[in-house]
Amino acid sequence: MAQRIVLGLEYDGRAFCGWQTQPGGCAVQDHLEAALAAVHGTPVQTITAGRTDAGVHALAQVVHFDALHDRPTSAWVRGVNAHLPAAMAVLWAKDVDPAFNARTAALSRQYRYMLLNHAVRPALLHGRVGWLHGSLDLEGMRQAATLLVGRHDFSAFRSAECQAKTPVRELHQASVTRAGNYLVFDFRANAFLHHQVRNMVGALAWVGLRRRGPEWVGEVLASRDRRQGAATFAADGLYLAGVEYADQWGLPPFDKRLPLVDTP
Repeated sequence: MAQRIVLGLEYDGRAFCGWQTQPGGCAVQDHLEAALAAVHGTPVQTITAGRTDAGVHALAQVVHFDALHDRPTSAWVRGVNAHLPAAMAVLWAKDVDPAFNARTAALSRQYRYMLLNHAVRPALLHGRVGWLHGSLDLEGMRQAATLLVGRHDFSAFRSAECQAKTPVRELHQASVTRAGNYLVFDFRANAFLHHQVRNMVGALAWVGLRRRGPEWVGEVLASRDRRQGAATFAADGLYLAGVEYADQWGLPPFDKRLPLVDTP
C-alpha cells in the first residue's frame, strides 16, 4: 500500500526555470522527482502547493507524493538532499493521511517581496531582491495596498498566460513595511493568479514613486484590464514564504524568519 509523504522545501529560484516540469529537465519539479526516484527506486510524481515561476524563490514550499516502497523519514530528507543541486533542499518530511493534498488542502499561501530601495544596485544580493533607487512614498503605498484586500476580480493583475479558471481571489493581507533600506511587501491569499504578486508590487511601486496616487490602484483593480496597470516587477525579490494548512494534518512548522529582514 502506498504511503503519502509530505515534504517541506526551500530553493533559490535563480537555478531553475520555475516549478513545473519542462522537457529540458530544468525545473524544480524535475530535479526533485529525479532525487526522489533515486531514493525510492522507481519514479514518483509530485503535487505542489504552488507553482512558482522562473526566478522565484521558496522558503516554504510544500509537496506531496505517494511512495510504494517503505523508507525511513530520514531518507526523504538527507537521502534526497544528497541527490539535489545545491540551490534546493528538503527541510522536513512527514507521513500523512492519504486524503492530504498539498494543493487542495492549502488554506492560504503567503508571498513576500523584498525590495532594496537604495542609490546603488545590489551585488551580493543580486537576483534575491528587487531594486528601486528613487525616493518612495511609504504611506501612499500602504494606503494603496489596503484597496487590494478582500475578494475581487484580479484580472487587472493577471498575466495573459494565466490559465486559472477564474480571476477571482480573496486577498487576506497586503502590507508594506520598511526595514532600513528594504521595503517588504507581504501578501496572503487563498490562491494567486499568474504574475499577480509581481503586478501588484509593480502598481504599488508606481504609487511609491509618485507616478500615481494611491486611489489609482483601486481604479486599476476595478477596470479588470491588465493594460491599465504598471509593468510586471522582476521576479528577483519574490519568495513563497508560507503555506497554511489545518492543524489536523500535523505538519511541521517552517522557520518563521523570512529572508534578509524580519518584521512583526
